[in-house]
Amino acid sequence: MIDKVSQHILEEVADIHETPVGAYNFRVNSESAGRNTTANIDIISKTDKPGIDVKIKPGSVNETVHFNVVLSESGFKENIYNDFYVGEDSDVVIVAGCGIHNCGDQDSEHDGIHRFFIGKNAKMKYIEKHYGEGDGNGKRILNPVTEIYMEEGAVAELEMVQIKGVDSTKRTTLAKLDANAKLVVRERLMTHGTQYALSEYTVEMNGEGSSADVVSRSVAREKSTQDYRSKVIGNAACSGHTECDAIIMDQAHVYATPELDANNIDAQLIHEAAIGKIAGEQLTKLMTLGLTEAEAEEQIINGFLK
Repeated sequence: MIDKVSQHILEEVADIHETPVGAYNFRVNSESAGRNTTANIDIISKTDKPGIDVKIKPGSVNETVHFNVVLSESGFKENIYNDFYVGEDSDVVIVAGCGIHNCGDQDSEHDGIHRFFIGKNAKMKYIEKHYGEGDGNGKRILNPVTEIYMEEGAVAELEMVQIKGVDSTKRTTLAKLDANAKLVVRERLMTHGTQYALSEYTVEMNGEGSSADVVSRSVAREKSTQDYRSKVIGNAACSGHTECDAIIMDQAHVYATPELDANNIDAQLIHEAAIGKIAGEQLTKLMTLGLTEAEAEEQIINGFLK
């Protein structure tokens, strides 16, 4: 049974307003709150540690998996280990949402390790959203680890989103690509107050014809701190690109380190980084249309993070 607080968080992190179609696994304060399997997707609880194994049959198409976690008790901390096996020639969407509601004085923390094993010529879209709320003094801490192992011809698209309410996060992503595998990452991040966010991406292109495109867009407000680090490694004839584009406001601090490592003469690697404030002419243009300065800023930020 999911209470009103947990239901609200599920709406924020996964846009779930009712029981979803397809396979799903919900957890609230480390307890199971619902599970469903399908003919092509099995979800099995681990026996040696907290977490699940999700097995997607080869050739499965138009399938969706939701796995969502809610922490609503102050002082609650957990570690979860989830493994996903995406069968060859399949095409799936996996939606992961984690939200923390903390109205107490103790820190609440969720650390999740998610591993994806993507079979030959399989396609996976992975959507990860993090959210925090609550008026307590306790911190809301999320430390996700994502590992992706891609076989020949596999395609993975990652949408990594954190827009509100998380006091501290360390987001670590590792991907290893075989021949002709393709990885696309789009990160959207906003921090405010005294929040801290570290994003680390390491991509190893080990097979000929593999490619990676890792792009982060972020907004740092008030006295928050962001640290973006990405490393694209070309170990074969491949193409890789990493980019960080950040808006800095108020007294925030943004640190960006895109890094390239070429170990093959035919590795084509590019990196870009840009940090700057909102352009004055953008604000002026919107304000001439009747918006206040604050409203104009929100319009620009919303457009930037889409």
